[in-house]
Amino acid sequence: MHGRPYLVGVAGGSGSGKTTLVRALRDGLPPGTACIVSQDDYYLPLDRQRTDPNGRINWDLPTALDLDLLADDLRSLARGEAVYRQEYTYEQPGMAGKWMEIRPARVVLVEGLFLLQHPGLRELFDLKVYMEASEEVQLERRIQRDRRERGYDRQHVLYQWEHHVMPAYREHLLPYRHLCDLQIVNETQYQRGLAVLRDHLLRHAGIRSLVEETA
Repeated sequence: MHGRPYLVGVAGGSGSGKTTLVRALRDGLPPGTACIVSQDDYYLPLDRQRTDPNGRINWDLPTALDLDLLADDLRSLARGEAVYRQEYTYEQPGMAGKWMEIRPARVVLVEGLFLLQHPGLRELFDLKVYMEASEEVQLERRIQRDRRERGYDRQHVLYQWEHHVMPAYREHLLPYRHLCDLQIVNETQYQRGLAVLRDHLLRHAGIRSLVEETA
């Protein structure tokens, strides 16, 4: 790899489409030129999580994650060093997250809720992206995702949404939205925003020149 990686932070509310965007972006760039880092893989152990007044764990707080470690790992990737993380499994019984080696690439795509809120993370990004969607759309996506991927029933999701997700969204995401460089609205589709972002990376992350060298 030639030169420092280009770091892209993708923030936005739960269900806004962050994960979908970074995967589509990685797959739309030349093979091997982009890697993905997920904030979710930096959750602290269960015994270090905070509970709400009803005794239920609130995963939707910046303090639920080791964001300083995430910043350290991004600095390592920026230096061209690989990092190793255990995949987070959302506390699913009997599931142990696999260990992953994340190798530095020309573009490092980072997605998570609190990338703009944390100053040590925010200053690392060459480009900051915010995913937008209405609260109604985000909630419906979360209900479908949590039922399909995590086995949560509707009542469980609605409780988290009202007591954890939306308070965190309003306190820890919206106040920092103005710090992003690009907003992508993902109400029904995000393809135009994806195309703009892909073109930006081809021009500014040194990918186009690498492709031309090997052509």
